Amino acid sequence: MNLSVIVLAAGLGTRMRSEVPKVLHPLCGKPMLHYVLEALSPLKPEEIIVVVNKSHKELKEYLGERVKIAIQDKALGTGHALKAGLKELKDSGTVLVINGDTPLIKAETLKTFIKLHSKDRNSLSLLSFFPSDPSAYGRIIRNGNGKVIAIKEKTDLTPEELNIREVNSGIYLMEPHVLSLINLIKKNPLKGEYYLTDIVSITLKKGLKVVAYCLGDETEFMGINTRKELSTASAIMRKRINENLMLQGVTMIDPENTYIESDVKVGMDTTIYPGVFIEGKTTIGKNCIIHSNVRIVNSVIGDGVTIKDSSVIEDSVIKDNVTIGPFAHLRPGSVISENVKIGNFVEIKKSIIGEGTKAMHLSYIGDAEVGRNVNIGAGTITCNYDGFKKHKTIIEDHVFIGSDTQLVAPVKVSKGAYIGAGSTITKDVPPECLAITRTPQRHIPDWVKKRKRRKD
Repeated sequence: MNLSVIVLAAGLGTRMRSEVPKVLHPLCGKPMLHYVLEALSPLKPEEIIVVVNKSHKELKEYLGERVKIAIQDKALGTGHALKAGLKELKDSGTVLVINGDTPLIKAETLKTFIKLHSKDRNSLSLLSFFPSDPSAYGRIIRNGNGKVIAIKEKTDLTPEELNIREVNSGIYLMEPHVLSLINLIKKNPLKGEYYLTDIVSITLKKGLKVVAYCLGDETEFMGINTRKELSTASAIMRKRINENLMLQGVTMIDPENTYIESDVKVGMDTTIYPGVFIEGKTTIGKNCIIHSNVRIVNSVIGDGVTIKDSSVIEDSVIKDNVTIGPFAHLRPGSVISENVKIGNFVEIKKSIIGEGTKAMHLSYIGDAEVGRNVNIGAGTITCNYDGFKKHKTIIEDHVFIGSDTQLVAPVKVSKGAYIGAGSTITKDVPPECLAITRTPQRHIPDWVKKRKRRKD
């Protein structure tokens, strides 16, 4: 079958109460339109045309040149939007019409729909379903023989028709001779819009074959018009993502309270505790443990890594057998080598930490290159900013840095050196020496008594 697709995405989304075009609102980390386009990809259509409102500059920028863009200059309903899409259509084959605000649609359902349409040689096919509450949908009207005779919008239903539970999904397959009938759709006198649903009765009057197929499940056809519906759809998508990961061998202690985006990959025998957020293009290896309230964004995590409670990892690389946290923060550009331990309230920013190094307590390491088997004592900081620009700190292999040390960059601590606790290092430290900058300790006799007398 020679297939083209027209995606109707020109809705203003007024009920979202947002300046962002409706189909760009994120669902598990990606715009809802992304999921519609993703479901279309396995169909391998000749072309995809997305109909957008003329005011939707952001949407046009998002789409770029991945698809053709058609402009609906006035918001005059779905029939008018399809007309705008047909102006950009070059091919004369079968056309799939789908809404851009149905991100839960599955490619498998669309494939089955196309197969049935082709097999039965229909002129017009539509997808229907039976929702738990049909009140918000247009109904499929059938005659006594079960054949489709019309689709009626909810505002046009008779009291008897309100009891019909089969509804229209808004997804159609049309042959070229049906597309030519779109111009016969008349403006609805009540709403002043062109209803695409009227194409069913128009096609039937021409003696052409129209069939409605009830496929998929209710959630696939859920249209999103409000923030509440967006939240509901996000929960459904999140459940799909989590179930797929668990089928691949990932343990989730509480899937309903685990938030993982669609591009995330997680290896077998990794355990994820509740309250975890894993976002963007993050990859997590095998046999990891991700404890509660951790957030990981666009990062690569190796095998056998433990990330303890309430840690944040952003745009970083963590290699095998590393322990992070609790309450650690890895900022963008951090690379943590094998067998490293980053502990309580340690912040790493744009730094490379060598194999076997430990920074266990209350330290800040920024714009640094740290070698292998370095011990970084509690309270150590790299003073990397002079008020104008950032400078680098280099700490070579086997260095021992005592607690409460300040390394004022640019500075280099050479291999095997020791830094005494409480030191402020402003000059390069040679290999295998001890650097100390403490002032001598003094004792002032009777100082406390004198202070009390002055106070009195």
